[in-house]
Amino acid sequence: MVNNWAIAIGINEYQFFQPLGCAKADAEGLKDFLTIEGGFSQQQCLLMTDTSPRMGDRSMNPTKENILLLIEDLAAGCWQKQDRVWFFFSGYGVSYNGQDYLMPVSGNPSRVLETGIEVRSLLQTLQLAAVDVLVLLDINRVFGTQTDSLIGQETIELAKELEIPTILSCQPEQFSRESNELRHGFFTSALLEALRSGNASTLADLQTYVSVRIPELCQHYWRPTQNPVTVMASTEKVILPISVVKSGIPRTVPSDEIFRAKAAPKLEEKFVNTNKKEIFTLHKLEEKDVDIDSDIWEQGVGIKEALPLSFPPSFRVLSAIPKQELESPPPTTPKKSESKSVGKSPFGQQFVMWSAGSILLLSLVTVVFLRNQTGFRKEQMPLEANRDNANTQVIRDIPNPPRTPTIAAISPENPKLKQRNQALLESAKNLESENQASDLKEAIAIARKIQPGEPLYEEATAKIETWSAKIFNLAETRAKQKQYSNAIAAAQLIVNSEPLYPKAQAAINQWRIESKQYVGNKTVLEAANALIKSGQASSYNRAIEVAKRVPEGEPGSDLAQKSINIWSQKILDLAKRRSTVGEYSSAIATATLVPEGTVAYKSAQQAIQKWQKK
Repeated sequence: MVNNWAIAIGINEYQFFQPLGCAKADAEGLKDFLTIEGGFSQQQCLLMTDTSPRMGDRSMNPTKENILLLIEDLAAGCWQKQDRVWFFFSGYGVSYNGQDYLMPVSGNPSRVLETGIEVRSLLQTLQLAAVDVLVLLDINRVFGTQTDSLIGQETIELAKELEIPTILSCQPEQFSRESNELRHGFFTSALLEALRSGNASTLADLQTYVSVRIPELCQHYWRPTQNPVTVMASTEKVILPISVVKSGIPRTVPSDEIFRAKAAPKLEEKFVNTNKKEIFTLHKLEEKDVDIDSDIWEQGVGIKEALPLSFPPSFRVLSAIPKQELESPPPTTPKKSESKSVGKSPFGQQFVMWSAGSILLLSLVTVVFLRNQTGFRKEQMPLEANRDNANTQVIRDIPNPPRTPTIAAISPENPKLKQRNQALLESAKNLESENQASDLKEAIAIARKIQPGEPLYEEATAKIETWSAKIFNLAETRAKQKQYSNAIAAAQLIVNSEPLYPKAQAAINQWRIESKQYVGNKTVLEAANALIKSGQASSYNRAIEVAKRVPEGEPGSDLAQKSINIWSQKILDLAKRRSTVGEYSSAIATATLVPEGTVAYKSAQQAIQKWQKK
């Protein structure tokens, strides 16, 4: 059975950043939708905000430790394969040394490595859990600090690399905005609107909706445009429970929680696209949002200068008058100054109409005649002349047409090309590292710039194979050390054009299985350790029985067996200590707690026989 899980994190009151206004409401709004309308249970939809109460003995305050511990515990003990998991974060994020970090409530921009949550590690943990995950990140970028950089670029690359469906609230070079009127960020507002209106049963539907809706909200509320970024492996991925998708969420107008209507009178503006000759009616604007003199509105003067910068330059305001006036025809009563015009008398009207008709007829005849003359001349022109003119026009349009390299240009004897490739190869060799897979990957990318048939191509190819092998060896070493996330990240640097790619993919699949086993077995051992009470032999015996649940041969089984042997020896030591003070009966009872199959079992049996004689 597929279970639905969600972790919604929203942080307003940061310790080292300016407070946010809507992040907490973002997380609460998503949780409310998922639990009320989205088919998620209350117990499996977890909320972490700066005011969240404790959940049993677990703190839900969004600190780094609490967030990571919650994810690890769920991955180890709750999530099953193919469970649906939503991870939502609304708060600050920073990019530091090219790596993206989500900032928890105590995140410090001066100590990013120590206080931030590394996005790479977070996504790898979610991937290793082998669940059907969806990551939604409404990241506010810090302005005016040393961390004011393009947050999101690494996240996009990682999501593509790990094939984790992810939606970011804006492009790396943009800022994610929030609105007091909406009481949400623009991203979360569009997200909730899509979900509540039934336009987000699949990831592709959600992507289409928010990519259109968010820029509309930015224009409506006079904010710089932000465009969401979506990474998805499958456009047909269903993101809500099947029961919800089949029943269908009512397509209703967004609730007041998302869009709160204002009492000010609405105005419509009509715009014309001067390129396509089409008229568009924009969404109703409100006098509260546009600070324009009332006299301008009454006169019907265009408001081009008052429009947001994000409006296309080809759109021109034709009118900006109240809607009720648009729906009724304008008054036709002539002004007094026009009472004496020529068109007022019947004869004058007939004269004007006759003159206009004559001019129109003459114009039509002239146009037809000129077109016929032009067509006749074109028919007389030789076909070769047309071709010459066409070729001449193409040449004029392309002053410097691209040149195809000649055989001499790519010849192995070309000294300039050889010098260039030699420099590339030396640059790649300088990046060669014994313990940094990313450096080796960069070296491979540089060496690949040397194309087949060029000087030093064979040497570059040999180096690429050597460096790929080193990357794979590094990955294997990390896997042996139980560093599965790092091992998988290294192996994924080997692309499908390299000979080691099939082997690397097989290893990645195996390491994912082993990683999940290791996390589960490690959790079992931690539970066993928690049972031990110093000086109490029975507690060691119970811990041994729990540790025996770790299957032999699985990752972590060696550690389990080592712990079992240590605890069995502890039991025997307690028995011997009691025998030294003459408590032989107690010593015998203690020694019998040493389980069979442990290193201390044989010694315990010999001691029992000895103490029984005494």
